[in-house]
Amino acid sequence: MKKQKKESLILGRMLQKIAPRIGATVIMEPDWEIVGQITFENGRKSYFRYNTLDLNPMGSSEIARDKDYSNFFMEKMGYPIVPGSKTFFSESWARAVGTPRRNIDAAYRHAKKIGFPIIVKPNSGSQGVGVALVHNKREFYRAVKAVFEGDRIVLVQKPVSGKDYRVVVLDNKIISAYERIPLNVIGDGKSTIKQLLKGKQRDFIASSRDTRIKADDPRIAVKLAHVGRSFKSIPTKGEQMFLLDNANLSTGGDSVDVTKLVHPEFAKIAVRLTKDMGLRLCGVDLMIAGDIGKKPQEYWVLEINSAPGLDHYVKIGKAQEDIVEDLYLEVLKHLSKE
Repeated sequence: MKKQKKESLILGRMLQKIAPRIGATVIMEPDWEIVGQITFENGRKSYFRYNTLDLNPMGSSEIARDKDYSNFFMEKMGYPIVPGSKTFFSESWARAVGTPRRNIDAAYRHAKKIGFPIIVKPNSGSQGVGVALVHNKREFYRAVKAVFEGDRIVLVQKPVSGKDYRVVVLDNKIISAYERIPLNVIGDGKSTIKQLLKGKQRDFIASSRDTRIKADDPRIAVKLAHVGRSFKSIPTKGEQMFLLDNANLSTGGDSVDVTKLVHPEFAKIAVRLTKDMGLRLCGVDLMIAGDIGKKPQEYWVLEINSAPGLDHYVKIGKAQEDIVEDLYLEVLKHLSKE
């Protein structure tokens, strides 16, 4: 029987690389390489699993993983969340929790009430999986059913527009910040969108970025159809075609590092939000109607992440790799003093 391929995660390997700088050692479970033990000079031991380290409190981490619960507390504390946000349940889960009417049909009624187009997303998902912008009843039911294949709770909300940013906070400091740009292709006046997409995938491979673009993702075809295009369409030279509505790097999005450009007020907001949610390490996702380098005007907190995965970010380039190494070195220093 062929052995299943190990997951490609950078955390364990990076910790093994940098831990000796502070006299620490890292042992990883060899079969899957997703869990590990860190032993510090003073004998203290700490553990990690996937991208989760022994840094954030468990209760706060669990709240952060649930988009609805984190929205509840953020809104109570005065942070601007995405408007119209409300959760609904799969049929089986709605019955199990005693709210049989809070099902997919109730979700559709809410969508009509707040007005299409709307965003649907898994309540506990990550990396943009299942996130879809839908414009009508048929698209809505298809997208929600797709969410329920992997999550029993769906979040329905109004879309907000602007620039999408991920700000990574460690205690009182902004470690990194980058703008996330959705999967897109740039026309050359002669290639089809399908050909341009294949070219982008080749560029990823050439740059050692292991993101795999899923050209058969139904969300791409739907987005193209809404602007009167298809995979056979040929964009004009220089024309930028966005193919997904979520800006996650894991789905082929691009990033622009803005760590040194973050306005002090946005830095304060990200640090304060991290503390208010009981976290020490946090990825704060913001949609800003403007620019993160300017004084805050209108913005929304899209979500927070207590275990911000930086696998795709680190593979953008050497500068990003250095930023992530510095981040995890700081994390190790903090953990050694616990």
